[in-house]
Amino acid sequence: MLVAGAGMAGLVCAARLRELGRRPRVVEKGTRVGGSMLLSSGVIFRHLELDGFAAECPGGEPALQRLIWERLDDALAWLVSLGAEPVWDDTENPRTTGKRFDPHRLCALLAGEVELDTPLPEDAEPPLVLACGGFGKRLAEERGLLLRANPWSDGGALDWALPRGAQTTAGMGEFYGRVMPAPPARVREEEFVPLAQLYGREAEVLDDDGNDITPPSIAWHESDLTQVLPPRAWFVVEKTNPRIEAARAVGATVVEREDGRIAVHVAPAVTHTIGGLAVDTDARVLGLEGVWAAGVDVGGVATGGYASGLAQALVLGLAAAEDIAA
Repeated sequence: MLVAGAGMAGLVCAARLRELGRRPRVVEKGTRVGGSMLLSSGVIFRHLELDGFAAECPGGEPALQRLIWERLDDALAWLVSLGAEPVWDDTENPRTTGKRFDPHRLCALLAGEVELDTPLPEDAEPPLVLACGGFGKRLAEERGLLLRANPWSDGGALDWALPRGAQTTAGMGEFYGRVMPAPPARVREEEFVPLAQLYGREAEVLDDDGNDITPPSIAWHESDLTQVLPPRAWFVVEKTNPRIEAARAVGATVVEREDGRIAVHVAPAVTHTIGGLAVDTDARVLGLEGVWAAGVDVGGVATGGYASGLAQALVLGLAAAEDIAA
């Protein structure tokens, strides 16, 4: 049994397979384990109500949304049973519930033997789990956007699966992302979370020509704003905004305007893709025999909105392992 990818989904799948008596081989094309989970805040959440999930992500597949919503609490309890210690026992958001873990400790807990610098082999044969992290790098490069994720999620699972008959979901052009300080700002991977410019709802948004492109409404998570911005834009805010100095400290272009406000040059950044391979509720890839997918290689969960990519990785990683071992 080959598991391709050692991010959240692949590590969870492999750990559960080992619990169930299997000996998976785990390969990772990058130089470390953890994928983009290692660069995240570590919050794994679901919407409080299933109807809220559907309303937040109206293009999503109802059966997959129900699977994640129904299984997440038990999946989080499974992590705790392994020895994962929550940083938060719930989210700080009244719309959601879940837990926050330290990503580095969680990665160390889940990681077994992993073959690094080892891409998914072109001649790989089933049984196989695809957990390669989506195609965020490819999408960012195509659109001239920044990448707020690990640099190895370039669509390897799609490239392997599509010529063999796999199906894809809606939302192949959608992504979850954050607005970040634009170059020449220098943002290190460990600063992806604290340097997210998450104040778009408070800002006047301008394009590089000075045109007002502020959307009429912006969702609480602001991922919708990130997706409609051009590759470079400006957030114009009051001088009292507490996030300005953090952007200035990493070299962002920060301009004091004649009206007394501050303009911060920003850029949308892709965290992970939302479209991907179509799977059933056992994480089996539609159109391929003996192939499962987990994490954001899978599409059809958060289409049209925003949900927890780590929850998707956790639940589908477990689902794949349990179906394989059944």
